[in-house]
Amino acid sequence: RGMSDTIIKKPWGYEKIWAHTDKYVGKLLHINRGHRLSEQFHRVKDETIYVLEGVLQLELDGAVEVIYLTEGESFRIEHGRVHRFVAPKHGTDVKLMEVSTPELDDVVRTEDDYDRAN
Repeated sequence: RGMSDTIIKKPWGYEKIWAHTDKYVGKLLHINRGHRLSEQFHRVKDETIYVLEGVLQLELDGAVEVIYLTEGESFRIEHGRVHRFVAPKHGTDVKLMEVSTPELDDVVRTEDDYDRAN
């Protein structure tokens, strides 16, 4: 069984933390079609995402680089790299798995559609 299976509602959808130890974290992210997470970076956290459903628009370095990841594709985001996850309007909801180092509070938002502070 999952450790906590904590569901956290977000303005863009929800995340479910299915593993949280002092060494790693596992999350399921559900991004509603037409929504996007904040543009952000992490000072320490290192993460890798794996797309389960839909097509993820991954914006890197302030959208200088845009990559589309489809079901079964993964991408590593090292600490310090500005990134944003988007479920495009013309697509579907996006589900992705994220595995990372355990620093859950290590989020520096550089832009946010929902006026959330850093």
